[in-house]
Amino acid sequence: MALTLSRRRPARARRAVLRAPLPRILYAALSILGFMAPLAVWAWITHEHWVGAIFLPSPGRVGTALAHWMRARLAYDTEISVYRVTMGFALAAVVGVPVGLCIGVYKWCEALLQPINDFVRYMPASAFIPLVILWVGIGEGSKISIIFIGVVFQIVVMVADAARAIPDGYIETAYTMGATPGEVVHHVVWRGSWPRIVDILRINMGWAWTYLVVAEMVAADSGLGYAILQAQRFLDTARIFVGIMVIGLIGLAFDLLFRLLHRRLFPWYRA
Repeated sequence: MALTLSRRRPARARRAVLRAPLPRILYAALSILGFMAPLAVWAWITHEHWVGAIFLPSPGRVGTALAHWMRARLAYDTEISVYRVTMGFALAAVVGVPVGLCIGVYKWCEALLQPINDFVRYMPASAFIPLVILWVGIGEGSKISIIFIGVVFQIVVMVADAARAIPDGYIETAYTMGATPGEVVHHVVWRGSWPRIVDILRINMGWAWTYLVVAEMVAADSGLGYAILQAQRFLDTARIFVGIMVIGLIGLAFDLLFRLLHRRLFPWYRA
């Protein structure tokens, strides 16, 4: 009998149970647990000396390395890395969003640009390093260019998919009401895609940070990625851990800012 009732339960009710919100205190506790549990396992493994310190330093050693780096130049390395990532990402967004919208709206643009975009976006950004050095040099422009190359083609394809996701009925209704093609693009496609575009930018900001170490391989003498590569040369594993964690924390901060922006701009979207 119970099985029969569960089968008869409406699909909407089942979705509500699966996506039921948690109390804020419980949500915060689980979020903290998600961070603390791996830290506890890490501390336990290193305390029992199951792995050598050169392969897995203890949390204490990582904390000491963090303190030494903070007294030296961590603030400067962080500042220059944030500058490189944000500039490369901003340029990719300025180029990628309009191109993606054009591909998603106009078939002639899709035929002209999507094949080459799909071709290039599978090429690793690190493969462009020799060309970037040849064309741009070894200054800040080369680091920004690598991050730009790594992100822009992904933004294009995702924004194009967001524009295509606008229902045809909305477009037909706008034409029926007398809208011009330009007005349809602005008021229907652009405004309808904007919530998804902000999410797309949030996702690709994470991709931009993953290209930081690759970008700072190009004749860099500062930055978090450069410091990680230098620590690798001297087998300073604790410093590598610090660099990775700092990048992760900064990336998390950017992600939370994008989420907050999305909630403020589009409070109706999740509802």
